[in-house]
Amino acid sequence: MKKIFFLGFFLGAFFSISAQELVNFSQYFKEANLEGGFYLYDYQKKAYKITDKADFVRATSPASTFKIPNSLIALEVGAIKDENDVIKWDGEKRWLDSWNKDQTLTEAYKNSTVWFYQELARRIGEKNYNKYLEACNYGNHHIGNDLTTFWLGESSALQISPKNQLEFLIKLHEEKLPFSKRTFEITKRVMIREKTENYTLRAKTGWAQAGGKDIGWFVGYVEKKDNVYFFALRVHKPLDNAMPNSEFVAKRIEITNQILKEMGIL
Repeated sequence: MKKIFFLGFFLGAFFSISAQELVNFSQYFKEANLEGGFYLYDYQKKAYKITDKADFVRATSPASTFKIPNSLIALEVGAIKDENDVIKWDGEKRWLDSWNKDQTLTEAYKNSTVWFYQELARRIGEKNYNKYLEACNYGNHHIGNDLTTFWLGESSALQISPKNQLEFLIKLHEEKLPFSKRTFEITKRVMIREKTENYTLRAKTGWAQAGGKDIGWFVGYVEKKDNVYFFALRVHKPLDNAMPNSEFVAKRIEITNQILKEMGIL
């Protein structure tokens, strides 16, 4: 019996490793003057394409990519009714004009409005976060001591790897997370970034400053008629790099689109 168990364990580990194909997209990062990695899961083939094995499992702050699970949790516990429910702006002027107004969940997700999701965090509460982060196996499950910043930058107690980002997105797509059908439907609508006759792209950006670096995420998935492709891109640059923030923000999406087009997905 033990021999069968260990043989099964060995074979499982072997096939898990063999399903990771190393690919080279370094030209796109070099052209953008950035370092980072791109990671993709082909749902039909049950296989990963990755650019860096070590970086694939290295955890950092999820930054605003956490707005995906945050939306799911908020809807499930009733912290917000639906994607059209409005939270009133507190009147405090912030650095992005798009944040300085009343917001719906749809608008706050699109604008990556930090204060909106911080208000949701207060409504959700520590107990619910602990419950759902563990149940979803999201990152290291840690929320630390500050309920409104635990996913943000230097104060981020929550850490997640590109591999775990993909695992979470796959479960979201399959609706194999502890949420209702209604919660999945609303969140998936909110996540839509682009919809054409050939594909639907659901995604979220993230940007954090931690460890002396800017860290930029772009994660999501592309649904096509015959397959689904899950992706996670993470780039970084030193804080003293002269690249304007607006350019750094745009490069996350630009590099991802270039790679997805080369792969024939977009």
